[in-house]
This record gives sequence, C-alpha cells and structure tokens, in this order.
Amino acid sequence: MAWDAAGLSLLLGAAVGLVLALTGAGGGILAVPLLVFGLRLPMAQAAPIGLLAVGAAAALGALLGLREGIVRYRAALVIGLAGMAVAPLGVRLSRQVADGPVMALFAAVLGWVAWRSLRRAAAPAAAAAAPGRRPACAINPATGRLAWRAPCTALLALTGALSGLLSGLLGVGGGFVIVPMLSEISNVPPRGVVATSMAVIALVSAGGVIGAASQGTMAWPLAAPFAAGAALALLAGRQLGARVGGARLQQAFGLVAGGVAVLMLVRALGG
Repeated sequence: MAWDAAGLSLLLGAAVGLVLALTGAGGGILAVPLLVFGLRLPMAQAAPIGLLAVGAAAALGALLGLREGIVRYRAALVIGLAGMAVAPLGVRLSRQVADGPVMALFAAVLGWVAWRSLRRAAAPAAAAAAPGRRPACAINPATGRLAWRAPCTALLALTGALSGLLSGLLGVGGGFVIVPMLSEISNVPPRGVVATSMAVIALVSAGGVIGAASQGTMAWPLAAPFAAGAALALLAGRQLGARVGGARLQQAFGLVAGGVAVLMLVRALGG
C-alpha cells in the first residue's frame, strides 16, 4: 500500500512538472488539487508537499535558464527575498484556517488563472505590451540590464510578498502572480520572464518548505516521490514545449484549471 501511494505520488508529481515546463507558471496551481483528489490529503498536508515539488522543479528550470543567460537574477533576488520573508506567515495561516475557506480561496484563485489563460489564448496579441510604453522596470538598451529605480524595486518587492503569502497559504509556487506582474511592470522578453519566475518560485518555495518542515507538516514519504516526479517531468517537458504552440497550451491549461476550480469549489462548499 505504501508503494502504491508513493508510485501514485510520483505520477502526479510528473503531471505538475510537465505543466510547469509547458506553461512556465501553471504547475504549482494544479499540484494541490492533484494531491487533494488523487491522494485524498487534507489541504494543510497537501500545500507543503505541492510547494516542495514546485520548488524543486522550478529550481531545476532556473538553473537551465541561468546557463542560457535569460534569468534576471537581481530582480529574482528582490522578489524572492520578499516572498521568502512572507511565506512562513502563509504556512502558519494554513494551519489555523479550516479546510473549507482555504479550499474556496484556492478555487477562486484557480478560476482567475483559468480565465486569464483562456483570454490570452483567444487574443495573444492583446497580451503584448503596448509599443512606446515605458514600464517601471525598463531594460537599459546600453547595458541590457534593468534600470533600477525606487518604483521598480517597490513593485518587485510587492510582487514577491504577494506570491510568498499565497505560496505558504495555498501551496502554490506563485508563478501565476509573478509572470503577469513581471510582464506588466517590465519589458523583459517572455522567455526571460518565465525563467526569472522559476528562479523566484524556487526561492519563495524554499521559505515555505522550511516553515512547513520546522512545524512538522511535511509528509516526506509522499513529498519525496512527488517532487522527484515533478523535476524529471520538467526536463522532458522543456523539449515538448518547443514543439507545441503557445496559444494551444494556454487554452488547454485554462480549460483544465477551470474544471479543477469547479471541483475544488464544490468540495469546499460540500465539506
């Protein structure tokens, strides 16, 4: 029975890693529902396991991005440090709030992510930044680096704090917050945004995982295979992602996320 649970955990983790590789921001938001419905875990136990898996897979993706030179590591550090500082607060809140309200909040967040993905798939051109717009975090053409100003630093820190709170509370990586925010406040190219997001997810997840481990809420026999499956699938998914159209991926992810959001809401209201 233990092997069956570990094997199922490995397969579910692989699904998370594959989605993370293909979308750059969607794996974490599906990790907890897979654990809740697939392994019948309560939210308080599923959240830290999902966080560990997403963090491990994102760390691997970030290392590959660093090797390619597309990670904005200074921005990732600012966002990540803010997120790491707030993530333990989210973990503490997840232990104090009943499953029903947390699951309902998760369903609402997942529903928003699904709507946004479907909207971007239907009109990908509309998601692009308007020409001539000067974002708060603009790349200096002379150096190729972000021009650091007070508004830029403040917005990056705010992005990190929000993603950290949701990471600890819901067991998500926070990419669904980081990717749209970084795309909105900067003119970093899409591949750079995704790679930087993975670096941040790795940092923020570390804060939540440390908090969960110190509070004794990490179920390691299930967490270890779940994280291993996510990391291995991310490597395979990167190769597949280069061959599949981005709009189709966004549409498929949006439909899956929307369906899972409905299931989570039904369970929250019924439980």
